[in-house]
Amino acid sequence: MSQSLLDALRSPGGASVVELRPPSLGLTGPQAMEAWIDLHHQVRRLVRAGYFLFLTDNAVGAAEEENLAHLGANLAEEVDPARVIPFLTAKHTLDYCLLFAERAWAQGFRALAVLGGDRSLGPPRCVPHAYELRARIRERVPDLVLGGWANPHRDPAEQARYLADPAFGAEFWLSQVVSHHSADRVEALAREVQKAGVEAPGVFGVFFYRSPRPRTLDRLGEFFPVPAQELAREFEDGSTPEEICVRTVGALREAGARNLYFSNLALATASRTLGRILR
Repeated sequence: MSQSLLDALRSPGGASVVELRPPSLGLTGPQAMEAWIDLHHQVRRLVRAGYFLFLTDNAVGAAEEENLAHLGANLAEEVDPARVIPFLTAKHTLDYCLLFAERAWAQGFRALAVLGGDRSLGPPRCVPHAYELRARIRERVPDLVLGGWANPHRDPAEQARYLADPAFGAEFWLSQVVSHHSADRVEALAREVQKAGVEAPGVFGVFFYRSPRPRTLDRLGEFFPVPAQELAREFEDGSTPEEICVRTVGALREAGARNLYFSNLALATASRTLGRILR
């Protein structure tokens, strides 16, 4: 029997998780086929290499193919579903969300990351807060492990209180992405989480910045704090994206982050890129 997500997150060495995005909903023809093939290969390679995977649900407001449908149709025989954690946001109807959770359990998935979703984009949430959706899912699928969300860029004591509240209803939590330029925020949140007695393990997000293009960084800044000037200086000094990411990993480890998830790795080369970073 494979290691569960919670066991990996609680282990002394922690866990490295990769966040992947399903292809955009609007892709058609050869472009869509190529994207699905890339996703198929990367899911197999990463899982076989021992990583856990998060698969997003309409990340940054962009419509994506449903993660669960692809996994069930194309990878059921090849990948242990216990190592894959689909995201589910509240940006769907309540009936859809509850049925999604039931389908996930029936297909062998044992964990979901249940998030609110960006209020400023796309359809409205079916419930005001993600913890309310987790409570409804818990009624339907009581054995499903559920994940929540915390933001190191906000007041750390307040975030720790949310995580410690029994109503939060999650066995693990993800953080907003951070970098070595905000490692102090990670350290502050880790300290408050320990002080509040939070038992659910956290997974801190690492964003893989591929370039310092101002337009790209400005766009990303609409969704999370981006250290644009600092990154621009690092790239100007000759640092590669991998080297910058390695600095983030080291700084977050020192700040107390045992578990990390990696976001924005190019789909076609995710496993190779992550291997270089972690080596």
